[in-house]
Amino acid sequence: MQPVLPVLDRRRSGVLLPLSALHGLYPQGVLGAAARHCVDWLASAGFSVWQLLPVGPPGPDGSPYWLRSDMAGDPALIDVAERPAATGAAYVDFCAAQAHWLDDYALFETLHSAQAEKPWQQWPAALRDRDSAALAAATRQHAGRIEEIRAQQFAFQQQWHALRRYAADRGVRLFGDLPFYVAPDSAETWMHREQYQLSADGAPQFVAGVPPDYFAADGQLWGNPLYDWDAAQRDGFAHWRARIRQQLDRFDLLRIDHFRALAAHWAVPAAAATARSGRWCPTPGVELLAQLAVDWPALPLVAEDLGEITPDVEALRRRHDLPGMQVLQFAFDGSTDSVHLPHRHAPRSVTYTGTHDNDTLVGWLQSLDGETLRRIEFYFGVHGGQLREVLMRGALGSVAQLAVLPIADVLGLGAEARFNTPGTVSGNWSWKLPPDTLTPALAARFALLNRVFGRSS
Repeated sequence: MQPVLPVLDRRRSGVLLPLSALHGLYPQGVLGAAARHCVDWLASAGFSVWQLLPVGPPGPDGSPYWLRSDMAGDPALIDVAERPAATGAAYVDFCAAQAHWLDDYALFETLHSAQAEKPWQQWPAALRDRDSAALAAATRQHAGRIEEIRAQQFAFQQQWHALRRYAADRGVRLFGDLPFYVAPDSAETWMHREQYQLSADGAPQFVAGVPPDYFAADGQLWGNPLYDWDAAQRDGFAHWRARIRQQLDRFDLLRIDHFRALAAHWAVPAAAATARSGRWCPTPGVELLAQLAVDWPALPLVAEDLGEITPDVEALRRRHDLPGMQVLQFAFDGSTDSVHLPHRHAPRSVTYTGTHDNDTLVGWLQSLDGETLRRIEFYFGVHGGQLREVLMRGALGSVAQLAVLPIADVLGLGAEARFNTPGTVSGNWSWKLPPDTLTPALAARFALLNRVFGRSS
């Protein structure tokens, strides 16, 4: 395990910049020179946190929240020019230490390809149901490809650890993100069927989502299989602890996406057409977090507590002293008691101008009605052309221990740089960082802002 460095030990600022956004400039992979260049720029600009999205193999649409595995790393991120040879003691040690997931993951990816990329639920029954003789035969048949995938994951880990050391040497912490659920067609559901509510053929019995609200009359139906929480409790949450352990080998701080599902989760029958048919079911989040606190006494987690948050969710977060989130784009709906308003921020929290699910500040400001714009102008005492600047200053000046600016806001880009629009299925996750944008002049400007607001070291 790599050492987890403190992040919320002082006032810090960071930039939200997905690694996939670097692919346009570095098509040969980004975990080498590209990532080091970003670390150097962040450090020169006074930022000491780099927030990333999940880095596992993404879904067919590129979504980092629909992972084929949350143990593996995305091989597309490997810098081929700096790829280490998969030989020697380091490779042998890696394969031995990671065997609890690596061997089955490599076999899963190999079989996925051999089965014409059909979901594992549609494989021949012996492979679908992990018959030991069938798996042994497949392992012998595809030994070469399985070894290639192991070598890919070795390269990913080696390059990732090198990046983490490089960042630490320059005072930059890495801030990751853990999706609450995994994809139905994932190595995790195939390997650990007992941890999920699946039918005899591996199909989900109930799926995840959220109930109807102001934004979605039918709720949101995500389609992820639900965990079997009784099974999780029986084995001491071994599956979840392994997930967290893997991410904290990569990151210094980890955001738990959809944290509210640790208090209660919305369970929708798999055959339902909308999320309206769901119901709230209790989750043993108290017990899970208590176990995680034994493993990591200074629990390096952030709760994604956005949206409709009930008192039980807030109580769970406070019980374990986990920082929550505030987003300035949510602050100006006319409510005077919104926790997102800068004067209501909590010191032990993370504040954002926007997240990966929001429009950029420029795009958002252009979309607002006149009344909302006037609220923002009155709150900050400025007029239209200055609003992006003062909103970023509002985040940096917040009492929140960590302030994070999405890279599109740092660059002043419009809606064309939006990374994801929730509830849509196309046009997301594809934005790339324009060339020659992380300039010394821009770094100098933010270095001054970070110094003024006490966020530089």
